[in-house]
Amino acid sequence: MDNYDDSALSALLKNQFGYDDFRAGQLEIIREIQGGNDVLAVMPTGAGKSLCYQFPAITASYKTIIISPLVALMENQVAGLAENGIKVSAVHSGQAREQNVEQWRDFAAGRTKILYLSPERLMQPRMLKALQGLQIGLFVVDEAHCISKWGADFRPDYEELSQLKSLFPHATIAAFTATADQGTRQDIIKKLMHGRGAVFVKGFDRPNLSLNVYPMENFRPSLLSILESHRNASGIIYCLSRANTEDLAAWLGEHGFAAIAYHAGKSPEYRRDAQNQFMTADSMIMVATIAFGMGIDKPDIRFVIHANLPSSIEAFYQEIGRAGRDGGEAKTFLFYGLNDVMKRQRMIFDGDGTQNHKILEYKRLEALIGYCETTACRRLALLSYFDEDAEICGNCDNCLAPPEVEDCSEIAKLILACIAESGQFFGITHIIDVLRGANTAKIGEREHYNLACYAQAKTYPKSTLKSIIRQLIAHNAIKVNLAKYGALQITEKGKSLAEDREKFMAKPYKIEPIETKTPPTPQQPEQIQNPELLKALKQLRLKIARERNKPAFTIFSDKTLIQMANQTPKTKSEFLAINGVGQQKLDEFFECFVEIINSES
Repeated sequence: MDNYDDSALSALLKNQFGYDDFRAGQLEIIREIQGGNDVLAVMPTGAGKSLCYQFPAITASYKTIIISPLVALMENQVAGLAENGIKVSAVHSGQAREQNVEQWRDFAAGRTKILYLSPERLMQPRMLKALQGLQIGLFVVDEAHCISKWGADFRPDYEELSQLKSLFPHATIAAFTATADQGTRQDIIKKLMHGRGAVFVKGFDRPNLSLNVYPMENFRPSLLSILESHRNASGIIYCLSRANTEDLAAWLGEHGFAAIAYHAGKSPEYRRDAQNQFMTADSMIMVATIAFGMGIDKPDIRFVIHANLPSSIEAFYQEIGRAGRDGGEAKTFLFYGLNDVMKRQRMIFDGDGTQNHKILEYKRLEALIGYCETTACRRLALLSYFDEDAEICGNCDNCLAPPEVEDCSEIAKLILACIAESGQFFGITHIIDVLRGANTAKIGEREHYNLACYAQAKTYPKSTLKSIIRQLIAHNAIKVNLAKYGALQITEKGKSLAEDREKFMAKPYKIEPIETKTPPTPQQPEQIQNPELLKALKQLRLKIARERNKPAFTIFSDKTLIQMANQTPKTKSEFLAINGVGQQKLDEFFECFVEIINSES
């Protein structure tokens, strides 16, 4: 292998790419590849993965094959290298046959020493035979998680790449991906490197990203509200299907937003033009399936919105990673509803793969549901999945507006009783109908109006019951059996709740009458009389929460802080009178909070 010393590499970095310094971890990975060692690098979006394999390829005397899944990704990297004076070749479906022939000839003749290929083209027998006659020293597999059936976005064509080590035993293999959990990493190493390779896992923390989860109810009004606050910014909205992207983009256009639909069903020319518009415009919304994003190096994407539930935390993390790559503040929003959970479960159930694979995919989906349902800091929930420690972010919806949790054991037990009494054969809709005392054909046919639980939750809105059921699923107290058409079934955890062996703490719910002839007067939020004091109290709360590595709401809720700001308690008795302050919190927090109150009021 060809080697440059550190000073020569730094000089090349500055001269060829214009950077003064390598980013954290880049030089370490470059050195490993230059030493002829197989490498798997897991680096978050925006961490500079491409430089880690471009540098060894540029500095070496051998030839390099870079395997990439998307034409857009190839084109962007080829263009970027060309702008830096580095000529490379690429063969892909976005070019005419004559152009592909010319590109191949340049590579074969040595006029270029880097060739970009898709896995499909690379693994054709004719291509493999031609490459075996050349000096191929390095194979780079980008988006390497696609080779793993345990990965977030399995692509069958990548499976063929497992032959590379046998076909080119003297070549180095370097694999890169933005996201891969432990099981996926092991699978990549096993398939690409026969079980031997250096693994580099770089930090996943993106503190400039604000993480937010919204309920799917009232999706479009909520979406408009978000977009109005980002009227002059560019962003991506991810949808589950092509039809959804078309419908949503058209609807946004009707509401005055510059939105483009993007999916794999569009022509190459359309997609290329859409990418160019997105890269050029200051404020553009790309409504897309996951076909969009890889290789789109637009640093000022200010928001990423998931209009549907992603397939896993890995997929979610990779997609939100396209926001805020310039280091500036960016926001992510995930709309979450039970219907999407069911769709995702059905996709796993009906998909390819072994039963073991499906079980692991279910677990990944359950982890994402847990992220959506958590009342703690979302950054902690996200990074803990990747076995990375972090402090409370103070920047997600749960940190900025800590949700209160209540003892919802009684309604949870009623739901579990209804599932049990009806034989664990029915889905969410029927269970809710029974609990609310509906008069449906299914209830009549099965005489479920005779069940003890019938109409016992008639004062609860459907949305409330759905929320509690969703949280019970996230809590692993209920599972959805797709083999039985979505029947709700009680787990061991659920049995513990039903038998009062543990409590069920959940986000608060509100009991409302089923019908009211006149709408009730909406409750007005408590007016904030001293916003500066409230801000200071929240900052103190966040400081304490970070010191204790606990969610902010466990210190005081927003409601409690607002009351403090409005009433400015100065004595212990006044402080104890604040709603949410007990003796323990009086003893722990009286002095520090009253000090802020005295200094600000």
